[in-house]
Amino acid sequence: MSSHITRYSVMPIPPIEERTRYFEAGAVRIGVEYRLLTDAVAAAAELARADGDERGQTFELDDRGVSIHVFGLQDGEEREFLRFDCFAEDPHYHYISWRDRRNEMLHIDPVAQGDPVEFALECIERRLPDLLAHAGASEIAGRVDAAALRQVIPSLRSEAMRLRAAAAERAPSADPSRETNP
Repeated sequence: MSSHITRYSVMPIPPIEERTRYFEAGAVRIGVEYRLLTDAVAAAAELARADGDERGQTFELDDRGVSIHVFGLQDGEEREFLRFDCFAEDPHYHYISWRDRRNEMLHIDPVAQGDPVEFALECIERRLPDLLAHAGASEIAGRVDAAALRQVIPSLRSEAMRLRAAAAERAPSADPSRETNP
């Protein structure tokens, strides 16, 4: 077992549909969302069990930032396999395997890896098939269309930067659960 990986006993909080803009890229659909992670958001989420041994922090949550979600069709359902949470305080990413009920989280080191959004987009553009295979979606990995992916990357970057800039322009709300998507 790798000590740099946190294996959660619950699956990730799903994206909020009305806050997520989706981009089609062949075999995958990629969502970009400005995400708030608060106690209220965590409490409202109905989380499915996973096989990990750590529940994760579920209180005193206060982080926010751009999330990039990678979905594909597996077993007749659209499923999220990768998530990059480019948060202000704790940027990280998830490998999500629905067949294995596995949710693995790895931290992003902004000093070593740079801007978390740029890190995420580079991983998606250059290593998506490998990432999907590691997340248990080998059949989707084999259908990744590199040209379609390259075409959508500028739109993903533009939306992520737009969301981040809009959030930075707003004064922090006294109640983050009342914030709206930028």
